[in-house]
Amino acid sequence: MTHLPGMNPLATCVVLCRNEASYIERCVMSLVNNRLHYPQLEILVVDGLSDDGTREIVQRLADTVPDLRLVDNVRRTTPAAFNTGILAARGSIILPIGAHATYPPHYCATLIAALQEHGADNVGGHCRTIPANGSGTARGIALALGHPLGVGNALFRLRPTTPRWADTVPFGCYRRELFDRIGLFDEELLRNQDDEFNHRLRRAGGRILLVPDVEVDYVARGSFGQLRRMFWQYGVYKPLAAAKVGSLPTVRQLVPPAFVLSLLGLAVLALLPRWPAWPLMTLVVVYALAIGSQALRLVARNGAGAAAGFALAVPVMHVMYGAGWLYGALRLLLRGGVHQPRVDLGLSR
Repeated sequence: MTHLPGMNPLATCVVLCRNEASYIERCVMSLVNNRLHYPQLEILVVDGLSDDGTREIVQRLADTVPDLRLVDNVRRTTPAAFNTGILAARGSIILPIGAHATYPPHYCATLIAALQEHGADNVGGHCRTIPANGSGTARGIALALGHPLGVGNALFRLRPTTPRWADTVPFGCYRRELFDRIGLFDEELLRNQDDEFNHRLRRAGGRILLVPDVEVDYVARGSFGQLRRMFWQYGVYKPLAAAKVGSLPTVRQLVPPAFVLSLLGLAVLALLPRWPAWPLMTLVVVYALAIGSQALRLVARNGAGAAAGFALAVPVMHVMYGAGWLYGALRLLLRGGVHQPRVDLGLSR
């Protein structure tokens, strides 16, 4: 594909990928369909040396899809994939793409237009979470990831009805020159690297726009084990990301660690002589009732299996995020600063 003068600027989709054989072809072909609305599009699949057949699928697609390239991510981490793709991209607009999602045909064209028309520095759409399979567990996890009880007031998951200036958006759409101006993604942050980058962007005077009529179908984790690892990692890296940018966490980010700390504190106190157990029991009962009441509302539309999955997924998310946050904050405190060795958490998939 040749970029001709006077045309829309060449844009590069940077697909972040590792062991996504079940999803990568669907993701790439959804981006190929975007060329109907925005022909000036190259696609880079930045792969973390997959060993499940993902690379073979991409190489097969590259034989027939113009401007589709496979790029190695030898460090095999998400921020390294971001940076490798940005440096390899030929486009003046960069769209990081999650391989675990599919994108509507107008996705790239709409985000690029909004980037140019609204004076934004990063534009993203609404993230619609869909289950990994038809099991009650998978459907419940997807419901929890799109429910205010599970994710609080995260706008990109709750879908406002009008465009909104936001603190973050999923994936995003950036001008290439932004990375020259404020730097690349922080490779010390295996999770939450987009939060740190977006904070740096806003601190430099940039703005982030959420466009609700652009909807991405994100496939959620399909098991509680995967969900547990994901939210533990999110929690561990959140204090480090906040420390790097010198900002206080939001109330939404502090609720899970405060909840876990309260549980631990009240449990310890309940073991002491003459200390009543009712404060701990009250907290547990109120929390269970809040989840149970929402789960009951989901039964009619989603079935008992999905409602039960939701009721289990929400505490997994909250407890693992909160415990991870406390662990990450403790590590940061003990090491005395933000420049610490990477926490070896393994890969979430």
